[in-house]
Amino acid sequence: MSRVTLNHVWKIYEGNVIAVRDMSFTCEAGEFLSILGPSGSGKSSTLRMIVGLEEITRGEILFDEKVVNKLSPRERNIALAFESYALYPRLTVYENIAFPLRVRGLSKFEIDKTVKSIAELLDLTSILSKYPSSLAGGHQQRCSLARALVRKPNVTLLDEPISHMDNRVRAEIRARIRRLHSELKSTTIYVTHDQAEAISLCDRLIVMNLAEVQQFGTVDDIWNHPANKFVASFVGEPQMNFINGRIETPKDVFIVTKERKKAFEFSGEVDQKYVGSEITVGVRPQQIKLSQSKEQEASIPGSVKIVEYQGDNSVLTVKLGDIDSTEIKVVIPVERAVRVGETVWLEFRPEIIHLFDKETAIIR
Repeated sequence: MSRVTLNHVWKIYEGNVIAVRDMSFTCEAGEFLSILGPSGSGKSSTLRMIVGLEEITRGEILFDEKVVNKLSPRERNIALAFESYALYPRLTVYENIAFPLRVRGLSKFEIDKTVKSIAELLDLTSILSKYPSSLAGGHQQRCSLARALVRKPNVTLLDEPISHMDNRVRAEIRARIRRLHSELKSTTIYVTHDQAEAISLCDRLIVMNLAEVQQFGTVDDIWNHPANKFVASFVGEPQMNFINGRIETPKDVFIVTKERKKAFEFSGEVDQKYVGSEITVGVRPQQIKLSQSKEQEASIPGSVKIVEYQGDNSVLTVKLGDIDSTEIKVVIPVERAVRVGETVWLEFRPEIIHLFDKETAIIR
């Protein structure tokens, strides 16, 4: 396994199209790192530069402190699984998985043992004798994933490797990928636009948007301390709620209701320069305390518009009694009975309040 470092890496395509802008991070040896972001954010370009399929415009990529910019993918000892399957159509599933092992010169016994082991882990045993053209997309993708993982490389790069599987199978395969990573102790970088995949698999997470790293840290860092409004909205389902507010003291934010201003205390305090500023208040749906009677002075009333049942939880759409008639999401246990049209009171505790200025940067 290798330690992977990117130092101020850029990818600029013809026409001065910037795909990756000044990217720097380190994936430690044996770490599982996810790169998360919307389509076009630069995730796949980053992965292709690491593997050696794209030239780097500027910057350096290092494996264990050795610059690999000029090395071929083979010389980097990398395994790669794409969203597209790239299987050999004239080879069976067994032969596709075995191919990289044959190239390495392993014995027939070692190849057979290794192929059958990973086939069992990824539930491919029953189709080993079939050809790719006879398989559904999910099975082809699993075959591609098995071929990448079977090599025991220094670095494993996975680009949307389970996107064509249905939700039930994806959840199961995620667990198997993580188990296999733990067994092989390989360095793994996993690209996805699906936050559930990223969060369930990774040790640390990079969030990208518009060709740049928006935040790099643990899931806890990104969930509880988002670097900006984009990260706050992109990570979390339902996404973070945003409400217009105003800073009137370094320790309080005010939301203007149809009746009067409501003051909400937040943890810590902001710089004096923000006092008097219009800002955005962010609160996660899962952290809002809901009451069906007015218990706290520091709460805001709202009317329940929609109740969506989702297994153990219900997601409420609540229209606030603020001056802008904002609609927000609130997650509550499913056993708690709340009716459409009912008035509820929402408490935003100090520790759950995030504040963003108009340029989307976090100010607390």
